[in-house]
Amino acid sequence: MAKITVIGAGNVGAECARQLASKNLGEIVLLDIVEGIPQGKALDMMQSGPVCGFDSNIVGTNDYKDTKNSDLVIITAGLARKPGMSRDDLLAKNAEIIKSCVKGAVKESPNCILLLVTNPLDAMVYLALKTSGFPSKRVLGMAPLLDASRMATFLAMELNISRREVKAMVLGTHGDLMVPIPRLTTAAGKPITELLSKEKIEAIVKRTAQGGAEIVKHLKTGSAYYAPGACSAYMAEAIIKDKKESILTCAYVEGKYGLNDIYIGVPAVLGKGGVEEIVELELTAEEKAALQKSAASIRKNIEKLIK
Repeated sequence: MAKITVIGAGNVGAECARQLASKNLGEIVLLDIVEGIPQGKALDMMQSGPVCGFDSNIVGTNDYKDTKNSDLVIITAGLARKPGMSRDDLLAKNAEIIKSCVKGAVKESPNCILLLVTNPLDAMVYLALKTSGFPSKRVLGMAPLLDASRMATFLAMELNISRREVKAMVLGTHGDLMVPIPRLTTAAGKPITELLSKEKIEAIVKRTAQGGAEIVKHLKTGSAYYAPGACSAYMAEAIIKDKKESILTCAYVEGKYGLNDIYIGVPAVLGKGGVEEIVELELTAEEKAALQKSAASIRKNIEKLIK
């Protein structure tokens, strides 16, 4: 039976743990530094099992020793954005949190896979790689799947079709410089470039890039958590079940897409080894340029962290 630890029992971590439990993926450990919060939330989730149809055991704890021998560790801990803040504004504060979480996780589970959710995502995953000393395939990030899910939602709303019929392709950083690829995005099997005007597509792309900020503006005291939690659990399932599924992932790229030594959003095959293959798409010159610009913004954050 698999063992999955979620570090951070805030909204994202709790929703991720709930989704993991509902998938019956194994034992779930929910860890947080605040005493009582993970214990209470874990017990509450377990009590939903009889009516939601899952038998997963969920343990709430403040002690890393309870995470021992985890197969997968999902890190959601960190400060959430407030209105007016960018993801990059969180850089220094969340860097210290991530270092502490990674060190605690690695000490107890030296063979685990690390899945990062904390913003600014691309830089935090790179920091986790350097802190853990793990092979890059065992350290990855969630955000590109979330970006694609948001874009798919907005497209489905515009086209008045099922969200499950939309397959969005979004590369690059998690932020304003993300790189949506409309020509490789389909709705009911057709490219959206055949279904919507250039202006409509550009408006949806802009809304996707600002999707997190739009939610922060509404909530005022927090940020998105249902979709991030669901996307994290989806990726976890692919890893634990060794699905070999191509999923948009913040993965370490070395040599492909003309990039080196960087974490950035690309399609990647996920399985029990973590990132088992980077899928390299044929991009146009304009798309390549946008991806390079996206990578440059990520490097600026990495340089602030790795000195």
